[in-house]
Amino acid sequence: MAKPVIIIGAGGHAKVVANALQLSGVNIIGLTDANNALHGTSVLDCPVLGNDEIIRTYEKTDLNLVVGIGSTEPDKIRRHIFERFLHDGYSFLTCVHPSTIVASDVELGIGTQIMAGAIVQPGCKIGMNSIINTSASVDHDCRIGDHAHIAPGTVLGGTVIIGDGAHIGTNATVIENVFVGSKAMVAAGACVISDISSNARFAGIPAKAF
Repeated sequence: MAKPVIIIGAGGHAKVVANALQLSGVNIIGLTDANNALHGTSVLDCPVLGNDEIIRTYEKTDLNLVVGIGSTEPDKIRRHIFERFLHDGYSFLTCVHPSTIVASDVELGIGTQIMAGAIVQPGCKIGMNSIINTSASVDHDCRIGDHAHIAPGTVLGGTVIIGDGAHIGTNATVIENVFVGSKAMVAAGACVISDISSNARFAGIPAKAF
């Protein structure tokens, strides 16, 4: 039986994650959040326990953690939280919504989240602490780095490479064989037809730097 979890963050993405965990039969102890106004409230009937430091009142071996903080562009928050608690010896649960289609040979890094309706085809490898969000489609043999976010409705063609910490915006399309560098940002609705270097920002159809 899976260990119970604490979700870090109590906003919109945390609600989506909590729902996926509940549907998978995972026991949620509660959530944490830096916003004091949320303490004592609940998310999908799960209590907001306090700030992140309350996690340290539990034995590391008795629970798993899940990062419930999303992102709208490349940022350090998810990565910082994940790496801090991982360094301190805590374990992270990989979260896969029951409605996803994930090929049997796909490699998922620890703490990765595959949200409702997403499709991940054979030969793909997804790094640690990444999000494949609602109804995203990741075709064969893609490589997605650590701490990346493939936003809702995004389509990645076959053999796409997404670098660490990159953000591919809602309903964006990246055609086959394209490389997107680490910490790059592709805007919502963009169509990427050529390689993007690290830290670049691209938008439009076809996508261009901005």
